Amino acid sequence: MTTDAMNAVAPPAAVPVEARGLTKRFGPLTAVDRLSFTAPRGAITGFLGPNGAGKTTSLRMLLGLIRPSEGAAFINGRRYGDLPDPLRAVGAVLEASAAHPGRSARNHLRIHAMAGDVPGSEIERVLQVTGLDGAADRRVGEFSLGMRQRLGLATALLCDPDILILDEPANGLDPEGVRWLRQLLRGLAAEGRTVLMSSHILAEVAQTVDRVVIVDHGRLVAEAALPELTAGHDRGLEDAFLRLTGHAPEGPR
Repeated sequence: MTTDAMNAVAPPAAVPVEARGLTKRFGPLTAVDRLSFTAPRGAITGFLGPNGAGKTTSLRMLLGLIRPSEGAAFINGRRYGDLPDPLRAVGAVLEASAAHPGRSARNHLRIHAMAGDVPGSEIERVLQVTGLDGAADRRVGEFSLGMRQRLGLATALLCDPDILILDEPANGLDPEGVRWLRQLLRGLAAEGRTVLMSSHILAEVAQTVDRVVIVDHGRLVAEAALPELTAGHDRGLEDAFLRLTGHAPEGPR
């Protein structure tokens, strides 16, 4: 069996998120190089790497927004495009500024509610969950970056998905907002949902995630439970990350 044929065979449906041999080339540039990892149920998986490591490209391939050059990505055992109800399977935040600046937050959510065939009561639920109920009728163009992040999360949660894929969800949040996000994601994982999030805020990741996937130059360099990864590193996740990606100074741990 060829490599492509092996990659086309779906994994067991019990695996919520799996990348298998993902590769993406843009002309001569290989942005993602034979990347394989999983994100299990009931856990928050941190997806980490230096700038330009291929994190966003990988997430876009998981969501079917970019076609892999090789390999495959699976959501609940299927490619994203083959999911019967993708909005109810996966909630995603890839860009905080995705909402039209001229629409109110409520109207933005109404459009997505119609697309997902969910009742209007769900709009009110996610506005309250994300703390936007008091700003629901303001135009998105008036929102701060942190408020746009909250709106992106409200949109991702609208169809009550079992899987969340989030690209830098803490960007723009103040300390209270970061703590709120941490508690929200922990609560979702405790309900048995799958959370895959990229971030560059290592101190916050260390307080939030259960396991870590680290990539560098498009390749996997580590995949482990957080305590396993940080064992023996004096400065915890930051030290482990910098050493694994080749950015730590020489010397004893």
